[in-house]
Amino acid sequence: MDYYKVLGLERGATPEAIKSAYRKLARKYHPDLNPKDAGAKKKFQEINEANEVLSDPGSRKKYDAHGENWKHADEFEKARQAQGPPPPHGDRPFRGGTGDEDYSDLFGSMFGGGRGGRQAKFRGQDYNAELRLELLDAYRTHKQMLTVNGKRIRITVPAGVEDGQTIRIEGHGGPGMNGGPNGDLYITFIVAEHPRFKRVGSDLYTTLDLDLYTAMLGGEPMLDTLDGAVKLTVKPETQNDTKVRLKGKGFPVYKQEGKFGDLIVTLTVKLPTGLSEEQRELFRDLQRSTP
Repeated sequence: MDYYKVLGLERGATPEAIKSAYRKLARKYHPDLNPKDAGAKKKFQEINEANEVLSDPGSRKKYDAHGENWKHADEFEKARQAQGPPPPHGDRPFRGGTGDEDYSDLFGSMFGGGRGGRQAKFRGQDYNAELRLELLDAYRTHKQMLTVNGKRIRITVPAGVEDGQTIRIEGHGGPGMNGGPNGDLYITFIVAEHPRFKRVGSDLYTTLDLDLYTAMLGGEPMLDTLDGAVKLTVKPETQNDTKVRLKGKGFPVYKQEGKFGDLIVTLTVKLPTGLSEEQRELFRDLQRSTP
């Protein structure tokens, strides 16, 4: 998988371009928007994997240098250094090609072949796991314990993780062989839907019921958010389905500490029921006096 092609980018893309492409594609292929599309779910996982690598400067540098073998970059560099400098041109056996150094023996010794009787080193198996979270769990950075292949692992869950997002924890996969490195652990987060809040990216959507009197005369009803209750200002003569945007009261932005999306509130006006005859007459008076 070419991570740049997954995000629709060229290899020299800036960090800002990577972030922008990831957000655009993540919204397009998010499982919530494609609930019955298995292909979209797979694409969403690929997008997350590409973003995890390319948004991290260290991982991206290894990927740019070694391509699909980027996870073995450290092994390769150590092995190359252990070999020492290449022999002078006069002592180097002819192998043809462009004259670049031939590392075929080096790769062979690392991944199962090579000369000199050196034992091959094998990288450990990658593990995959799922971690289910409530929306409120994903709202705050916190620690979680999970068991992978019988081993308990304590991880830090960053605030703002998305449903279907996969993160890599280096070295927590299967053990390597013959001195090879451990594999990695890939954790996919499954974030449950909330009964009151709908999440789209870093924005949250909810509704608030207003009685007719508050809608007509205005008021300051209390509104529950994921970060506690706030007082909402309702203007007089507010219409049904009016939307109010509360800046910074949405979901935390992943790996951008202190930055939040918005909370969009839809105001729903509820008509009174069970009116007495006297109350009905007041509405008739109002009706007659309305131009």
